Amino acid sequence: MKILQTYMLLLGAVFLLTGFSWGLGSDPCMEALEIAGSLGTVRDEAQMRQAETKIIAQCPNGAAAHFVNALQQERVGNFDGAIEEYRRTLQQAPSFAVASGNLGLLYARKGMNDEASVELTRGLTSVSNPLYHKAIAQIFATQKVYQLAAYHYNMAGRELPGDASIFVGLAEIYTASSQPDKALDEYRRALVADPGSAKAHIGTAAIYLQRGELDKALEQLKRGEVAAPQNREIHLMLATVYEKKGDAKLADYHSLLGGKSKLTQPATKSVGQSTASGADEEIENLKAAIKEHPEDTLSYEKLGHIFQAAGKDAEAIEAYREASHRNSSNSDVYLNLGILYEKKSQIDEAVVVYKRAVKVNPANAEAHLRLGDIRFSRGLFQEAVEQYSEFLKLRPASPDIHLKLARIFAKSKEAGLALSSYNSVLTYSPNDGDANREIAALYAQKGDSEKAISHYKKALAVHKDDSEARTSLISIYVKNKQYDEITVLLKEAVELSPDDPVNHYKLGLIYDFKKEYDNAIGAYKKAIELKPDNARSLNALGRLYMKTGRLSEAKETLEAAKKADPAMEETSILLNNIRDEFNPEPRKITKGKKGKSKKGKKSSKKTKTKSTAKTASASTKTPAKK
Repeated sequence: MKILQTYMLLLGAVFLLTGFSWGLGSDPCMEALEIAGSLGTVRDEAQMRQAETKIIAQCPNGAAAHFVNALQQERVGNFDGAIEEYRRTLQQAPSFAVASGNLGLLYARKGMNDEASVELTRGLTSVSNPLYHKAIAQIFATQKVYQLAAYHYNMAGRELPGDASIFVGLAEIYTASSQPDKALDEYRRALVADPGSAKAHIGTAAIYLQRGELDKALEQLKRGEVAAPQNREIHLMLATVYEKKGDAKLADYHSLLGGKSKLTQPATKSVGQSTASGADEEIENLKAAIKEHPEDTLSYEKLGHIFQAAGKDAEAIEAYREASHRNSSNSDVYLNLGILYEKKSQIDEAVVVYKRAVKVNPANAEAHLRLGDIRFSRGLFQEAVEQYSEFLKLRPASPDIHLKLARIFAKSKEAGLALSSYNSVLTYSPNDGDANREIAALYAQKGDSEKAISHYKKALAVHKDDSEARTSLISIYVKNKQYDEITVLLKEAVELSPDDPVNHYKLGLIYDFKKEYDNAIGAYKKAIELKPDNARSLNALGRLYMKTGRLSEAKETLEAAKKADPAMEETSILLNNIRDEFNPEPRKITKGKKGKSKKGKKSSKKTKTKSTAKTASASTKTPAKK
């Protein structure tokens, strides 16, 4: 008895361990939810689509399907629609943490901090997503709950070391908590992640200013100015530092660039006198100073800055010219003069002064860039490359300029340099659709299908309606005989442009090739519905009807194709074949006429010949059979 019991237990274990289902089945909605929970780990676009399709097919009205709908709404920027779908997900599956976390991110985006905190906390109970940590850290920092904010920022920073905003957030917490040394450490980490982070430069300089370390603050702000030349806060802080250091000229200059120059503030005179602006007074003072000291270059420079800020371009040009004639050592004088010349379409004059700007200060990135743009527009590509290269040495995190260089190299057939520049673009801007499409074309030319496919897919992920990338990708798939991938792309094309008959026709062709005849017929019919005189679609549908033995429908369709395009040769051939099938009538032979009887004799002779040939063929094959 014990042996029998042991045997039955072992048998049961075998059934369980080998997946025997006992006919109970599994819950498709639970399985779909499990797949949905793992979508965040999928990086391949095609795999993502397949997984989402499977989820919806398995449980079309379940929580997982709503979750997929939410993801798709987010991709197209419909955040309100995504919020609604996440809510529906959680109504059916309240403990689905990823849906809670994603919903929390959208609430935070809309400024609904209380709701966001609740959902993000729920999400983090099961999923340690760095984006959830970052979002809730920002909320806690706003609410001045610094300890929790710091914890979540640190958790986010472990997985997102390239996100400068995380370390800036931590630094701001330490600054608010009177821990400047820790704040400086975090600002340094932010600048390692992003050397162009204006917030990190400003925050670091602010700490040095509080400590009275003016030289360190000035050095940091100069770096910030190079990284973000249009940032007004940096210029205003520079004005403060220069004022503290006793350099009124530079203080006024940076105040002007910061948009809060004291020269632009109105100064009211005594009652009975007209009101004049502070800028007008300063202009008069400068003109008086110049009259006294005609060689005072600094007065001309300042006068040029004030006129330019006031929009008085002609006066600004005149003042800057005077400073230039006196060999000003201020590179920005030549830069500003060049900009004013460009506004007046005096491009040659602009080139001359931009060259002086970089001669006076080789680190004047803006002058290098403007020179490069002029050279590029004039087709002087080698000189453009030189100037863009100098600019990128100063500001490497400039994907738009790397892209210009890449295009120059591609046009010049310098594939290696072009690839290098395109890769630089994608280092700083990985989702640049143009760069991905253009580098894909280069890889395709080199025969590297794998990389070409990868970049074309990225281009399409950014812009689904990029017909150039889609067509090129289809061409590669055709060459590689990847017909399932072609089908996916063509179906997407139909979804994007449902009223384009060409897309339906192409989809019909691939279904036809794959012998999915019902799908092919449907696609061809849709193309014809959209364009009734579409000869190619009519011909393809007629050919498919013939292939599947539907001859009467084939005849009718091919005749319509013939009418739409009488010159289409294939249609005529197919119609003739159908007519032979429909009209297998023997030719009539009229007795008593010599001509006809001769034909009859010839016909008889031919029949004999054919019979002889068949016999000969049979006799030849007989030995082989033996």
